Amino acid sequence: MTSAILEARGLTKSYGGRVVVDHLNLDCRPGSVLGLLGPNGAGKTTTLRMLYGFVPPDEGAISYEGMEFSKHRSEAKRMIGVCTQEDSLDYDFTVAQNLFIYASYFRPRVENLDRRVAELLARFELTPYADASPHVLSGGFVRRLLIARSIVHRPRVLFLDEPTTGLDPSARLDAWELIDGMRSDGLAIVLTTHYMDEAERLSDELLVVHEGRDVAHGEPHRVIGDLLGDHVVVIPRHEPARDRIETWLQSRGAQQVATVLGELRVPVSKDDLLALSAEFEGATWQVRPPNLDDLFIALARRNGRIR
Repeated sequence: MTSAILEARGLTKSYGGRVVVDHLNLDCRPGSVLGLLGPNGAGKTTTLRMLYGFVPPDEGAISYEGMEFSKHRSEAKRMIGVCTQEDSLDYDFTVAQNLFIYASYFRPRVENLDRRVAELLARFELTPYADASPHVLSGGFVRRLLIARSIVHRPRVLFLDEPTTGLDPSARLDAWELIDGMRSDGLAIVLTTHYMDEAERLSDELLVVHEGRDVAHGEPHRVIGDLLGDHVVVIPRHEPARDRIETWLQSRGAQQVATVLGELRVPVSKDDLLALSAEFEGATWQVRPPNLDDLFIALARRNGRIR
């Protein structure tokens, strides 16, 4: 397995006496996507801000290619690309100028910058707009420009913070293709998203954070299976035996019963599914594999945000 280019060990951060990130560990390897997931307030944003140097950790260490971030900040920051969800383009300049100006912030200077900008404009299908203001771009193309700008200096690690928020379905798929292409080029990518299908589709590994702690880490299907089990039973709101089924499942140890628009969603094991079928032979329900939506609902319920 390829060695990790980004490593963080024991990251801890508190604000006002409240621990928001609690001894978190993570790795990201070249040519892979690490999905950093968790409900709002889980500590994701603070973790990212520590990883790209906006705030220092209270405890723990971060390294890029074996260089300790706190001791080699200039060299490490040259290896990092950051694309936040905010539109931070300069609308006084053209599309191409936004790339040139951003590249000028880095030392040593970006080699063959004219060629690099031309490559990115072509790759992100921005060449027709090179001399135009970003005002003419659609939301999807603004996001393309933001991502292109974040890699103009040829970083080794790219942080994508909710890169498809607000995009229409077609633009989201286009962004997925671009992210997959950057992974194929060998970039190590750390991705945060609230779109569960996006996380499952793009991530090679997931790190699920809850209340600042690592609650699951690994390949997406393993993370989901470890936390939720084999199946999810979905019981419609109008099923006459709905309440009795819920009580019966809870008596067998079901801990993560969630109610969504009146329907019950219950993660169950294979054995419990067989027993449920025998116990409530005439009842109606659906069975499907668990997904990241179920995981987020379970975490939100654990935090008291939903029933």
